[in-house]
Formats: sequence, structure tokens, C-alpha cells
Amino acid sequence: MADLVEIAGAGLSAAINPFGAELTHLRDAQGRELMTDADPAFWTGHAPLLFPFVGRLSGDVLRLDGAEYPMKQHGFARRSAFALVEHGESHVRFRLEDDAETRAVYPFAFALDAAYAIEDATLTIAITIANRGDAPMPASFGFHPAFAWPLPYGEPRADHRIVFDSDEPGTLVALQNGLTAPGERPSPLDGRVLHLSDVLFAEDALIWDGLDSRRVRYGAASGPQLEIAFPDTDKLGIWTKPGAAFVCIEPWHGIADSQGYAGDFRDKPGVFEIASGGTWTCRMEIALR
Repeated sequence: MADLVEIAGAGLSAAINPFGAELTHLRDAQGRELMTDADPAFWTGHAPLLFPFVGRLSGDVLRLDGAEYPMKQHGFARRSAFALVEHGESHVRFRLEDDAETRAVYPFAFALDAAYAIEDATLTIAITIANRGDAPMPASFGFHPAFAWPLPYGEPRADHRIVFDSDEPGTLVALQNGLTAPGERPSPLDGRVLHLSDVLFAEDALIWDGLDSRRVRYGAASGPQLEIAFPDTDKLGIWTKPGAAFVCIEPWHGIADSQGYAGDFRDKPGVFEIASGGTWTCRMEIALR
């Protein structure tokens, strides 16, 4: 395991693993952990970055321009070593660049920058994807942070909830074996409130496609809460494994394949194209309130 890179501000501190440029610890001013305990009985991830796609591909194959490239769920960025390119007391930036290994499964010249910065009690994660090739580059991207459930403020696990900042009356995407399935799931929201319980996740993640909200608040109503803002993405996954001490709040620009999908990656829902020499950016903010 690579040495973690630490940054800090007045109200938060963070530690990021260069392997995957993965946020591994987020602590308040008193040193209390706000991220997952990464219990291997459930899931050892912390906050992987999902690139060049989100979710699972049909047959675990990326189909592109008549060729097929085997690739596991959520892509390769989370299993790649990023270079440290900038580091200060309250900020750090990592970069993943294409190499022979990535081009064997994703035939593009790219640079993926993940920049972390803390100001007061807010952590901002800014993503920049650059196309260094001569042709348009299709991609999608997602965040996958796992927050402590319960948060370390003495409130019962059963009292934790996620509150959306807009009404979300629509249904949710159905999943089967990691792929989107025919039909829809009814919304579990009580108004704008998702009351967290293990039973919600008995059939995998909750997925909103085409969300109006760009911000949610997580925690117990009577205690400190985390506010997660995602101004550049309109899809959201919420996931845990029943009994685990974490809940993932995952803003996505992309989604899993539908069952039996055999089309080109460029035509996959949620995929965007970056012009030659161009960039695509998005960010997520995590604030302790």
C-alpha cells in the first residue's frame, strides 16, 4: 500500500491513497473519522474513482468501434497508480496518464487529474479529464465515497437519513446482476427524505437517473451532518451491504449497461465525448455542517 498523502484545513483533514487517487480518510477537527471502516467482511473500498465508465458492462466487455476490450466493473482508474503532481498543506493533485496497459483496454491518450482541496470544513474534489489524442474520446465518470454509518456523533444508526434538496417523485432504475433491468423500482423517499435501513439495499443499490437535486444532506436530524454537492452530475447511486458501517453516496455521469446491451460504448447512456485536445470537468463537495 502506498503512503497516504495528507491535507488539512481549519475544520477537516483528509488522507488520499495515490493508488487510485482514493480518498481514504476524512476526519473532523477533533480527529473523528467520517469515512468507512473498510471492514473486509463487507467492502474494503473507501472512495474509488470510476473511469472510463460507471457500473458494469454487459459481458464485462467494452465494445468500441468494432473491437472488444474485457474490463471489470467501474473501469481501471481505481486499480491504477496515480502520480503526485502537486501538494500543499490544504491541497493535492494526482494524475493518471495512459500507458501501454490502459491503451490495451481503452485505446486513447488521456490524462485524468484528481485534485483535492480543503477550505474550512469543506473538501472539494475536482476532476479533469483531458483528451490527448487525435479523435473524439468517449468516457463516463463517477464518484463512489463511502461515509461512516453511523457518523461518529453518538446518534443511533437507525436515525440516519439522506435529505434531497429537490423533490424527486420519479421511480428508480432496477438492477439485476449489476446491470440495469427492465422495469422500475418505486421510490423509497418520504417526501425528500430517505430513511436509511439495511432492507433498502437487499436488492443492490438505489439508483436515480435524471435527478433534479444537485445536493443531499446525510446524518441524523439532531446531529452534525455531511452535505454532499454534485453540481455537474445528474445520476446518483446510494449503496451499502446490509449490516456494514458505511453508506455510499455516489454522484455519477454514467450508468451500468442494460441487460444484453451489445451496442457501441459511444452510444451507451451517460457517455460523453471529449474533443481532441479538449477537457471535461466535474466536482464534488463534501461539507461538515
